[in-house]
Amino acid sequence: MLFTKATYVERRQALRSLVGNGLIVLMGNNDSPLNYPANAYKFRQDSSFLYFFGQHRDGLVGVIDCESGKEVLIGDEIDIDDIVWYGSVTSVVEMAEQVGVAETAPMAQLAVLVKDAMEKGRRVHFLPPYRHDTMIQLMDLTGIHPSEQKAKASMELINAVVKLRSKKSAEEIAELECASHIGYLMHTAAMSMAKPGVTEREIAGVIEGIAAQHGFGCSFQSIVSMHGEVLHGYPSGRALEAGRLLLVDAGAETVNHYCSDHTRTTPISGTFTQRQKDIYDIVVDCHDLALTHCRPGVKYYDVHMDVCRLMTERLKALGLMKGDTEAAVQAGAHALFLPHGLGHMMGMDVHDMEGLGQIHVGYDAETRPSSQFGTASLRFGRRLEEGFVVTDEPGIYFIPDLIDLWRKEGINKDFLNFDVIETYKDFGGVRIEDDVLITADGCRFLGEDRIPYHTSDVEAFLAEQNF
Repeated sequence: MLFTKATYVERRQALRSLVGNGLIVLMGNNDSPLNYPANAYKFRQDSSFLYFFGQHRDGLVGVIDCESGKEVLIGDEIDIDDIVWYGSVTSVVEMAEQVGVAETAPMAQLAVLVKDAMEKGRRVHFLPPYRHDTMIQLMDLTGIHPSEQKAKASMELINAVVKLRSKKSAEEIAELECASHIGYLMHTAAMSMAKPGVTEREIAGVIEGIAAQHGFGCSFQSIVSMHGEVLHGYPSGRALEAGRLLLVDAGAETVNHYCSDHTRTTPISGTFTQRQKDIYDIVVDCHDLALTHCRPGVKYYDVHMDVCRLMTERLKALGLMKGDTEAAVQAGAHALFLPHGLGHMMGMDVHDMEGLGQIHVGYDAETRPSSQFGTASLRFGRRLEEGFVVTDEPGIYFIPDLIDLWRKEGINKDFLNFDVIETYKDFGGVRIEDDVLITADGCRFLGEDRIPYHTSDVEAFLAEQNF
């Protein structure tokens, strides 16, 4: 599926204008073998190539000459053997026409174009590669060894791509809304299955099947675990146990590769215990605080820190933390419970454009990343702008090994009541996550359907599922 031809023409024109000079080479992805050449992973196109050239086929490269304006879609036509096995496909010439590119060329011509540019002393702009076959291809084209390609990737091109892809158009927002709807179906299915005896893998299989029914599939490997304190707890064969919490962090990806990313934490018994509710409601209030703060011009770093202050205040009320709130937050004491950031940018990648270098996506000259444990994992900190899409995903986790380490070494002992924290080591973790679009005067959730997350709404939903 494609957006309008004008969309891709305008995007490439804007890219050419921002980069200014030289030859832009945008590498599409190739098939990637799973365990032998004919058995490949499901194909996934490179997001930046897709953004500017719109085509999902493997073995394509887009070239833009900044000075002349010449654009070329490069790729070999499939042969009769491919047609026998996979059927007829759109020709490279037809694909170029669909996205407003005037010229096509076979793959062998790419080396000719790059060599000509380099011999004339012109810049050849490429993005940092993340697949090894692309690294080899770039080495053959430019002579730059794979170990040096990340450092020698074009900052002009990286900055231009980040600038253009950060603000989502109406077409993109519609795709993201679609992904959010599929996410709603996935998560409500998971919540309805969160009963004793059901395994984590069963739930993962069902929600991933829902994603596959509606689009390309999942936007990342689903996290489904009773051990919510493990930030990336992938599903096991464990059967769910009454009285525990199930954390599910999962998202869908549409056929145009726009993503959703939600997290819900569900009481397996159907109702929260008082201790679970005490912690869960702190996370709910932190989640909702972010929604009141997000608007154009506000640094997401500041929103993150405000969430940390609220979390610290509430944990003090439960006796888990102590001392001056501001001093505790500045010392990073809250990171024992929240060792990650409030969120990240969303779009065609679930961590949008992270492959270009997170520091270029989430930070700028004004806002720099922290080196402090926990806050250093905030992937996005710069000022919000209308059209940005970010995740809002606070959490509270009781990680036994981290608790033991901090207690042994006396880390932040002036702000942490380790005797009380010790009694929570079997708690697990809570995370609540939604995708948020920054609007002209604030923000809003993506998707019309709300996955329940307030305590009363979760328990009411579960009661309807005959818990």
